[in-house]
Amino acid sequence: MIDSKNSKPVLGVETSCDETGVALLRWDPEKPGRGLLSHALFSQIALHAQYGGVVPELASRDHVRKLVPLVREALKEAGLTPADLGGVAYTAGPGLVGALLVGASAARAMAWALGVPAIGVHHMEGHLLAPLLEDDPPATPFVALLVSGGHSMLVEVKAIGEYRILGDTLDDAAGEAFDKTAKMMGLPYPGGPALAKLAEQGTPGKFRFSRPMVDRPGLDFSFSGLKTQVLLAWNASDKTDQTRADIARGFEEAIVDTLAIKCRRALEASGAKRLVIAGGVGANKRLREQLAEAGAKDGFRVYFPRLAFCTDNGAMIALAGAIRLASGQHQDATIEVHPRWSLESLPAA
Repeated sequence: MIDSKNSKPVLGVETSCDETGVALLRWDPEKPGRGLLSHALFSQIALHAQYGGVVPELASRDHVRKLVPLVREALKEAGLTPADLGGVAYTAGPGLVGALLVGASAARAMAWALGVPAIGVHHMEGHLLAPLLEDDPPATPFVALLVSGGHSMLVEVKAIGEYRILGDTLDDAAGEAFDKTAKMMGLPYPGGPALAKLAEQGTPGKFRFSRPMVDRPGLDFSFSGLKTQVLLAWNASDKTDQTRADIARGFEEAIVDTLAIKCRRALEASGAKRLVIAGGVGANKRLREQLAEAGAKDGFRVYFPRLAFCTDNGAMIALAGAIRLASGQHQDATIEVHPRWSLESLPAA
């Protein structure tokens, strides 16, 4: 167990997909948001751009090349040596199995060599806890909207490790819908951020698409039909730059409205007054503005991680791992990853 009152730093390793992230964090529950000592990140965007999407084998090989140099960089930035570490945390899933194995193997090897405990972290729990890295973190209970990669889910968080899925993705998640829609309209990879930027130039209301599944009970998400609507509108349009921007605006508004409606329903169903937004889509400017306005109107507070910690990063993994190590949890030397992994299966911290 790591003593949270006098803890040594924990190394966090993130290699679930196409970003190699490492961080060093000293967790103190009385001073959350102030224990991050350093973090380093390498994005593989340029590597995968020529293919229009992530190539798993190339992603795994690039993690092999970049991980150790990034660990050295983070240690140097923090003024530490490997001997100063008190534990190692790594992403064990969900994610690309090859990429996960790179991080798990390296993390386990470092922990074994240093004689310190190691723990595999659930990627989505890392995103969920990312707002705890800020100076004013949310207290439990709260509802979390996790919109990262292939995931769009609403989670009731009673305590760290005590999660109940309120709504989940039935087909395309919000992030997938952004990326696929952008690709359909000829935008460069990665499509999601490019589409959001283009939407700023669009005319509000010029194109209006449906808000999927808001006309029925439940909190699940489905964005595949919305993607089809956009494709039909794009194919039938004059395909000018302004039309592309107008369609992007209409699409983004549909996604954001849907997420906001479901968040409000989840808060009402759970009785919570705090809402956490995490994951890559959590960096969307329009989503942040709309939820902040909704919170001011309806009397709930919204928490966002800083933009750098919306996308995949080592800091969130170091944080989640440090919390669990401090509670006495760790695992044996077996290298095990979970490409698919239920958030509700995690033990309480």
